Amino acid sequence: MTSLSKPRIESIDLLKGLVMVIMALDHVREYFHYSAFVFDPADPIQSNLPIFFTRWITHFCAPAFSFLAGLSAWMVGKRKTKNALSAFLLKRGLWLVFIELTLVGFAWYFNFQFRVIGLLTIWSLGISMMVLAALIYLPRIYIFIFSLLLIGGHNLLDTVHFPGSLFWALLHEQNFYSLSPNTQIFIAYPIVPWIAVMSLGYYFGAFYDNSFDSHQRKKVFNLIGSIAIIAFVVLRLTNLYGDRNPFIQYPLLSQNLISFFNPSKYPPSLLYLLMTLGACFLFLANSEKLRGRVVNFFSTFGRVPFFYYILHLYLIHIIALIFAQLAGFGWKKLILSTWIGLEPNMKGYGFSLGVVYLVWIGVILLLYPLCKKFDKYKQANKEKWWLSYL
Repeated sequence: MTSLSKPRIESIDLLKGLVMVIMALDHVREYFHYSAFVFDPADPIQSNLPIFFTRWITHFCAPAFSFLAGLSAWMVGKRKTKNALSAFLLKRGLWLVFIELTLVGFAWYFNFQFRVIGLLTIWSLGISMMVLAALIYLPRIYIFIFSLLLIGGHNLLDTVHFPGSLFWALLHEQNFYSLSPNTQIFIAYPIVPWIAVMSLGYYFGAFYDNSFDSHQRKKVFNLIGSIAIIAFVVLRLTNLYGDRNPFIQYPLLSQNLISFFNPSKYPPSLLYLLMTLGACFLFLANSEKLRGRVVNFFSTFGRVPFFYYILHLYLIHIIALIFAQLAGFGWKKLILSTWIGLEPNMKGYGFSLGVVYLVWIGVILLLYPLCKKFDKYKQANKEKWWLSYL
């Protein structure tokens, strides 16, 4: 039997770090690329492959991080009682929702009036943790069944609509909901099926127990990942089930590729999760033995994801203000009254895809020393309870 003696699993930190770095690319694109204010990067008619795949690669971020958050919760639970773990998940979930509504909300808009209350990734993680705080009392097999049923069956609700219902939007339908003439809630991440992605990760946390053979884990994860990818391809080609936006044949190969690789994300369809989580299983299966400077570089971000997430949003928005001013567009237009892609004042602003990638690389290089320093501080002060919330 092969046991893992390290306190942290390097492949998990590596995957976390990779998705955090890739995530920043999409956020830079939203603030800098000219197309972000004109058309959907996944529109087969108006987009092209470089723009689309710049967006597509970031599809893996939210599912991977939600799944890994559940997996990490299992690992934390090995050092706590069930009651202690449940209390921790509940408190951390509430903390994340609070941060989404305050620090994160301001970072997106830089608008002190808070005209848009965004329920995005951090909200989704927070709500999922609070649900997981209750689910952990169930037998593991029940958690597994719950996760599969919600992930596999929620697309049956795609045709169910309750116009004007905030509850339904929170549950299963991306939407804007008006609280007042000047304030809206932007529900980008409905809780179904995101809560099941995290609970699925919690179930698979047990595969990282010291008693579980690493070679067997690799075989199981490779099998699961392969089946998920094959299922995605078959269901996508046939349009049998699993996505409210079917694959459509277009005259050009590039348009067909965009249509094929663009399953619904809001909420994430079965096909979207088969594609993204399937790739995550394959990565986890084959990355445990990876070592070296590149691995250490990305793993640094993976060990301080919350710290990195907050900093990268503010840094990207501040750089966007500077670029807008230097380009003669004016920094004040980057004080947003709605989601940036919908902001009418942004039309006519933007740069090439090359500039997007240069800014992205610059953001990562600027944040790396800060993340490395904070990572060292966390490792040296593990006894400080409040660090588990950062």
